[in-house]
Amino acid sequence: MEDIRTELKMIKMSDIEAQEIEWLWYPYIAYGKLAIVQGDPGDGKTTLILNLAAKLTKGEGLDENMKVTEPMNVIYQTAEDGLADTVKPRLLQAGADCEKVLVIDESEKSLSMLDERIEEALIKTGARVLILDPIQAYLGSGTDMNRANEVRNMTKRLAALAEKYKCAIILIGHMNKAAGNKAAYRGMGSIDFYAVARSVLLVGRVEGEPNIRAMVQIKNNLAEFGHAKAFRLSEEGFRWLGDYEITADEVLGGYAPKINKLEQAKDLLRELSKELEKVESNSIYDMAKEQNISKRTLENAKREMGIRAKRENGSWYWPLDREKLLK
Repeated sequence: MEDIRTELKMIKMSDIEAQEIEWLWYPYIAYGKLAIVQGDPGDGKTTLILNLAAKLTKGEGLDENMKVTEPMNVIYQTAEDGLADTVKPRLLQAGADCEKVLVIDESEKSLSMLDERIEEALIKTGARVLILDPIQAYLGSGTDMNRANEVRNMTKRLAALAEKYKCAIILIGHMNKAAGNKAAYRGMGSIDFYAVARSVLLVGRVEGEPNIRAMVQIKNNLAEFGHAKAFRLSEEGFRWLGDYEITADEVLGGYAPKINKLEQAKDLLRELSKELEKVESNSIYDMAKEQNISKRTLENAKREMGIRAKRENGSWYWPLDREKLLK
């Protein structure tokens, strides 16, 4: 009988060189790791990722937490949208450098997560970002995405490629219809996808705001959870809004928070400007805290309204230009 035992090999942690996590977008997407972006069909997850890709091809980021120093190649695989009539026009609208958006040709053979062409493409292009949209289209024929043992080899293979080539791999997934379940369990298919991903982002609609989509981080194994973000979709295209006060439950439940905290913060500053020309910084923070407005949200409102703090007699003040703030 053939001996099929595997030779035992041990690794000493003293031989492992410690490394810091390298981030594409702190704390949402890391190089060398898998991230999942999930949401219901038509809720904007692909639009978000296409606009992210477009920025990267120009050496730009969506916000200050995206440290992009030069234009980069992005591999984008989609099984749901036509390249010529859907993907290309959307990339052009987003301002992408289409020379740097690359697609593995699937005309002769469909791609799967275990396909050796993925590694070949990463080597050939030097792409720092690989996107598969949607997850279930790249499992290969005969694979049941609800069976953990069938999914595990694929996710392990992708994770290994991400680590080997210091590439951020982004998987886009649809949600199932199990209303009321935790966000982790509403992802399509085996929970193994969720387990292997280091970050999971939920994208969904905001009720009462038909043009706004929210992005909420529902898993993060590498850092503290990031603040919820939002973007606007309209006839003019995609517009990044930045920090937004909403929770995953609110996105999944289909209802909006009663108050948009950023707008509430702006209203606070507008009201103060009606009576005061300047207010001490600590006083504004205290007033905001009484209204359950975080310091971070207040600072975002300050930045968006063009307010610059000034130091007077050892204290910091926010000048409030009534005419400017009440426009």
